Amino acid sequence: MKLKVMLGMLVALLAVPAMALAGDDSQSDRASAAESCTALRTSMGATLFTQTYGTNGSKANAFGKCVSQHSSKEAANRAQAAKSCASEQADAGFAAAHGGKSFAQAYGNGPKGKNAMQRCMQAKLKESRTEQREDTVKAARSCKAERTSMGESAFKAKWGNRSNAFGKCVSAHSKAKND
Repeated sequence: MKLKVMLGMLVALLAVPAMALAGDDSQSDRASAAESCTALRTSMGATLFTQTYGTNGSKANAFGKCVSQHSSKEAANRAQAAKSCASEQADAGFAAAHGGKSFAQAYGNGPKGKNAMQRCMQAKLKESRTEQREDTVKAARSCKAERTSMGESAFKAKWGNRSNAFGKCVSAHSKAKND
């Protein structure tokens, strides 16, 4: 009984730094989103990127729309990473699943395992960013192939006649992959 109470207190104590890291820091979310959008534009190509994110006639707002969309995802990813790392840290079987290393030894640096929570969250965030970027690129390529095979008029009939039809297609395809 005492062990359970002590373990509960330990989990609560260790969760506080995770919650502090998961606070609302929209500037860092926007900076991370801008990095993601830059990498996305590079991997997709400029034309496909502007077709995916641009909503006005000239598609000049594509980068800003991408950053806006991805900054909200960054905040959600950060909160999920904090939860995931806190549960890993509290997991009694963590060492058995990680070659006998404790949470601090597996994620931290130095002999005392400093910054383990922060490094865990960074690893989880990097993984989720990469996965989202790959999903978006695949969805954009799929929509490009769909538009080519259907023809421009049939594509617009399916996804809308406005300048953001391609973006709607990409959004629907990437959501379908994530569900």
